[in-house]
Amino acid sequence: MSDARRVFLALWPDQATREMLNNEAKRLNGPGRSVPRAHLHLTLAFAGTISATQADCIAQEIGTLEQEAFPLTLDRLGHFERARVSWIGPSEAPAALDTLAARARDLARACGAKPEDHPFRPHMTLRRFARPPERDTPEHVIHWNATEVVLIESGQGGNPGPYKVLARVRLSS
Repeated sequence: MSDARRVFLALWPDQATREMLNNEAKRLNGPGRSVPRAHLHLTLAFAGTISATQADCIAQEIGTLEQEAFPLTLDRLGHFERARVSWIGPSEAPAALDTLAARARDLARACGAKPEDHPFRPHMTLRRFARPPERDTPEHVIHWNATEVVLIESGQGGNPGPYKVLARVRLSS
């Protein structure tokens, strides 16, 4: 499809949290490369490669995801072997996060997308082409108040690449 957009909905960290995440990524040993600071996020729903019309629908309706902001404690390191990524995430996800992720998947479906339908495992990728971390807890636990949801286009024409924020909604305090 010529108007293809590769998009996902995600929690978008503030600059201070990005810096802490970037520092934690640098502390992980071994091969691989850190995710660029500007690309750090927590995916709520990967809508996939969809039409511009479907992406516009999600952008127009992103405000329906508004809810109260909530704290996240990123206190666990892990690794997805198949994807070869090391990540950080919460050892216990707050109910508000699970609810928001379910609502984000519902929004993508309502706009005609077919989001991935596997169990939600909240994490933030820190390194790609990596080996498993040598420890299961970060050197510094990261406390983050999640306050913003964004719709991201990754690349152009449905192909992976640089991120572009298409829409955003602030979570109320």
